[in-house]
Amino acid sequence: MLIKGRIKKMPKIDLKKENKELYNPPKKNPVFVNVPKMNFLMIDGQGDPNTSKEYQDAMEALFPLSYKVKFICKKEKSQDYVVMPLEGLWWVDNMEDFSIEDKSKWKWTSMIRQPDFISNSIIKQAIEEVEIKKNPLALSKIRFETLNEGLTAQIMHMGPYSEEGPTVEKLHSFIHENGYDFEGINPDQKHHEIYLSDIRRTKPERLKTIIRQPIKPIE
Repeated sequence: MLIKGRIKKMPKIDLKKENKELYNPPKKNPVFVNVPKMNFLMIDGQGDPNTSKEYQDAMEALFPLSYKVKFICKKEKSQDYVVMPLEGLWWVDNMEDFSIEDKSKWKWTSMIRQPDFISNSIIKQAIEEVEIKKNPLALSKIRFETLNEGLTAQIMHMGPYSEEGPTVEKLHSFIHENGYDFEGINPDQKHHEIYLSDIRRTKPERLKTIIRQPIKPIE
């Protein structure tokens, strides 16, 4: 579009800025936040994310598909946006057995949030185009789904993922001290992490990760 001889840039939506309460929690003290229903590209798996080929395959499908969705939306719908960060839901069948040291039994859902105006038809078109160009192994495992967490507690962790333990403990203590509980197995109650930093370009001590836990009143 030309305005006074200049090209008007398409506005770019950044959901992290529009929903600051969801993506900028305090570093020292947990807070409560109501998380609305949101749409995600999701893929499930099991095993240590540091060594699992299944996890690597998931990343090699999830990111290209997310960027293809953005490209289609920008080209055909004239709507541009910042691709959202990677998020992860983590759990084991018996949460009493959940161990930071032994990740082999971990189950996970890796996911990337999509703007509300992204439709099933756009996702379908993006899958078809990615399949033709790259056809990553895990592409067929990706689904487009809504997550509804509702009331949660969250905190910002600064530093390596391997040092999240004390931050998670602080969050859990905050939840229980305020009369809430969680079980971490139900689809909308799993341990949730949002990876705001690019691990390829960020020093470990500067990594920013949101730790989020959906909660419910103690019965």
